[in-house]
Amino acid sequence: MSRVVVVGGGYGGSAVAKALDEHTDVVLVEPKEAFVHAAGSLRALVRPDWAENIFFPYDRLLTRGRVVRDRAASVGPDGVTLPSGERIAADHVVLATGSGYPYPAKTDTDSAAEALERLRATHKELADAPRVLIVGAGPVGLELSGEIKAVWPDKRVTVVDPAERLVPGFEPDLREALHRQLDELGVRVRLGTALTEQPPTEPARAGTFTVGTTGGPITADIWFRCHGVRVNGGFLDDALSAAVTPQGRVRVTESLTVEGFEHVHAVGDITDLAEAKMAGYAMQHADVVAKNILARVRGERPTATYHPSPVPSILLPLGPEAGVGQFPTPDGTTILPPEAVARYKGADLFTGRFVELFGVDRQP
Repeated sequence: MSRVVVVGGGYGGSAVAKALDEHTDVVLVEPKEAFVHAAGSLRALVRPDWAENIFFPYDRLLTRGRVVRDRAASVGPDGVTLPSGERIAADHVVLATGSGYPYPAKTDTDSAAEALERLRATHKELADAPRVLIVGAGPVGLELSGEIKAVWPDKRVTVVDPAERLVPGFEPDLREALHRQLDELGVRVRLGTALTEQPPTEPARAGTFTVGTTGGPITADIWFRCHGVRVNGGFLDDALSAAVTPQGRVRVTESLTVEGFEHVHAVGDITDLAEAKMAGYAMQHADVVAKNILARVRGERPTATYHPSPVPSILLPLGPEAGVGQFPTPDGTTILPPEAVARYKGADLFTGRFVELFGVDRQP
């Protein structure tokens, strides 16, 4: 039976491993003890009673395959070497290590219990902070502002960003709706504004301060860094490193194989595809990769391909009941109203689909 080693158990990696489990010998290499549904992290911060919903243990993901709780020290075309020196040989390798992002959008520990404890501790500090500064007006910063306002409508939330426009690349109607809803929530958005110094307190830690910006000083009681994606790479051997871009991502073909390697695939944030790095895209990548690996296992020619949409998609909730969305349709671009965003994502942040994927008993 062909062995597939999947490096990374995030959105794309878990989906690939699950799809191949019945038909191949799957080994998932992942240091975390539980999958963390990052799209729910910001709500977990403001609603600690709900926070456990973002953690999904890996123990029921695979029926036949196995999960190795470790990091990959080196990955080559024919397998993975662990820090201990143990080698896991593979007929197919899937790179799915994703990216890092500042807390609280992504957790910074491999222990689910520690991550949950930190979210609850930060919640307490945030609860007592009347003025919140969010540095970064991308989707993460804006979503955090909406989650905070949904729980504490009287908090003074200020979002700053050096960019002159919100979510560039999306339709003007979406930006207009986004500005309108942020105004209604009472979120102050200061575009074209950059910090001229770092706040004296650590991010996500309470402590009153005044910080300089290009638009004048801002006083706050807690702040969050909502910018700075880091590709989780650096583990590829000399052969695979030839396919790495200067930005640290991996060049892939339309079949999502790593350039120059028919049996090495990549999904999610590590790919150099010209699209936003979103969970939904990673899971679409996983579907293509699983189909192509299964075709090769059966001795057939792989035919599944992936092409980024020329029209970007987004679902950006601002709390459980507000938000904006944009999707391509055969008739053009569709802008979703807040009710649709809440129905599709805002209400439960997609936790239901992961209950099924990871085979957990609890309800979302």
